Amino acid sequence: MKIIDLRSDTVTKPSPEMRRAMAQAEVGDDVFGDDPTVQKLERRVAEILGHEAALYVPSGTMANQISLRVLTQPGDEVLCEAGSHIFNYEVAAASAVSGIQLHPLTAPNGILTSELLEPLIRSESIHTPVTKIIALENTHNRAGGTVYPMETIHAVKELAQKHKLLFYLDGARLWNAAAYHKVKLSEIAGNFDCVSVCFSKGLGAPIGSAVVSTSERIKRARRIRKMFGGGMRQVGIIAAGALYALDHNLERISDDHRRAAALANNLKACGLFGINTETIQTNIVVITLKPPLEVDSFCAALARNGLLIVPFGAHRIRAVAHLDVDDGDIREASRIMLETADSV
Repeated sequence: MKIIDLRSDTVTKPSPEMRRAMAQAEVGDDVFGDDPTVQKLERRVAEILGHEAALYVPSGTMANQISLRVLTQPGDEVLCEAGSHIFNYEVAAASAVSGIQLHPLTAPNGILTSELLEPLIRSESIHTPVTKIIALENTHNRAGGTVYPMETIHAVKELAQKHKLLFYLDGARLWNAAAYHKVKLSEIAGNFDCVSVCFSKGLGAPIGSAVVSTSERIKRARRIRKMFGGGMRQVGIIAAGALYALDHNLERISDDHRRAAALANNLKACGLFGINTETIQTNIVVITLKPPLEVDSFCAALARNGLLIVPFGAHRIRAVAHLDVDDGDIREASRIMLETADSV
């Protein structure tokens, strides 16, 4: 039985061509700064994101935590959305590792606005943490892959500048946001003081993320990466996968958006599925299950029928379109979900 895996866009396998590029990569010791493939990737990422320099790191979580550490001092505070990755899925690393406080606030569809943020910016006081960063996540995973409007980014940037705050972007799926807006990556990333991106989400590379910022910040970030255990040796083997992904898998991102919309459209008539079509903007479909459907048992039943879907909190599941699924897989996934729900 064929298994259709919609758990995440991180489940993709390297294509034969990507594997060939990885096998043939020129390598060196990146801790010594000697890996030419990593250097090429870092130059390329900095250029396309509109920043001075970049640093290749093992994971998105490490990219976020290195960035927050570079931008803050212990006792500082970061304003973020309550559903954000840095608040929910990084094992409280910001406080445990860097001694900073995350201040989450809930925003409609995960989109923070200057109107929501400004009242929470603290004035200077001996009693309170120092508000240092406004952090956005674009696209917003837990909100269903929603995209920040460009005008909202510009307004929040103006707010950060007004209050002399730093502006950070968790851009793990920035590729999807740029495809949605049909703009260059730099048109979004260039608004921020520091940005992270993930090559294993959407682009199909097996491993790795990057941080971009000024040359001075990236110099500090390299030292923090070593402190966090992220210094890697002949890592050009996997950096080559990220380079291949940028060359070959970036332009096709909108196919994933189209397929996610098709999945949502196929399922929306089922009375047991709650789908907010307003949030189906990119490659993520979040579905609320209605009684008698229950998350764990429904996901287990789907798996028995050849479809992998991930639980996504109380009463919710998530499906993600990616480059390893095609139009036929989406039609089959829709059929499996509808028939499985019907059989409960």
